[in-house]
Amino acid sequence: MSRFRHSFFFMTAFFMTAALVSGSGCRAQAPNAEAQIAGAVSPLPEDLRAGAAVMGYTADGKLVTIREGTNEMICLADDPNREGFHAACYHVSLEPYMARGRELRAEGITGAESLEVRHREAEEGALKMPEAPATVYNLSGDSFDPTTGEVTGERRLYAVYIPYATPASTGLPDHPIGPGAPWIMRPGAPTAHLMISPPTAEN
Repeated sequence: MSRFRHSFFFMTAFFMTAALVSGSGCRAQAPNAEAQIAGAVSPLPEDLRAGAAVMGYTADGKLVTIREGTNEMICLADDPNREGFHAACYHVSLEPYMARGRELRAEGITGAESLEVRHREAEEGALKMPEAPATVYNLSGDSFDPTTGEVTGERRLYAVYIPYATPASTGLPDHPIGPGAPWIMRPGAPTAHLMISPPTAEN
């Protein structure tokens, strides 16, 4: 898999989670709040975890706030109805963008189409984007153990939103140039962001 496709896969997975993925039929039982919180904050550096707000799942599958925050980070717990483990955290200045994703999901607009709608709305000024760099932390894997905090098959992805960033304004390329090297996705756009995908044992 190319570096671009590898990075885009995990970024798409994040936004689908952020957009409140909902399924039909029987839902898996969500873990208790403590376990959901432990998994949700795991993408963050340890000094940011205790103060992060956490959104998790109720027994009927609704995504709600299960812990209020005291810092600027918001974390999304793993959806028990998605295969494997995925948690993500983002700076509060990205909340309008993420909340809009959840609204679109409720309307049946998902994946790449949801991203394009939000990109267009941001360009038009209808969707507020961060005024300063804002970070997204993603952590995926096969499973998460809330008692140890360990993720099997750990894969991380970082994105730093810098509206209108370009190679000229940052000195960074607009495509992947090597394992773990940062690059700009959507350069020059209000949704421009740096992508950083650390290499794993698999790649």
